[in-house]
Amino acid sequence: MISQPRMISATLFIVLFILPVCTMAMDAAELYHERTCIACHGANGKQPVMDEYPKLAGQAEAYLLTQMKDIKNGYRTNAHSVAMQNVMHLVSDEEIAVLAKWLASLSE
Repeated sequence: MISQPRMISATLFIVLFILPVCTMAMDAAELYHERTCIACHGANGKQPVMDEYPKLAGQAEAYLLTQMKDIKNGYRTNAHSVAMQNVMHLVSDEEIAVLAKWLASLSE
């Protein structure tokens, strides 16, 4: 039987070392497709399907991060935020960070 201190140590190891590696290992382009971002914002965030939808590629990482979190949390509302909220509840904060970083790195 594993003692409680060893169990806590093992849990801390997983949280501190393995989970961050898993988050970093996420493929942003794959995540962009899996979370259906491509359906509205187009391939690589460059060609939205409607003029009202923003181009995401090349936007500032901090801006993208804030907007996605605000939409997810219901702080940002506009005519299109309902559609985004239906998707964003499926996206973790770690995934939002990965997506924001990747989208910011793309050329406009």
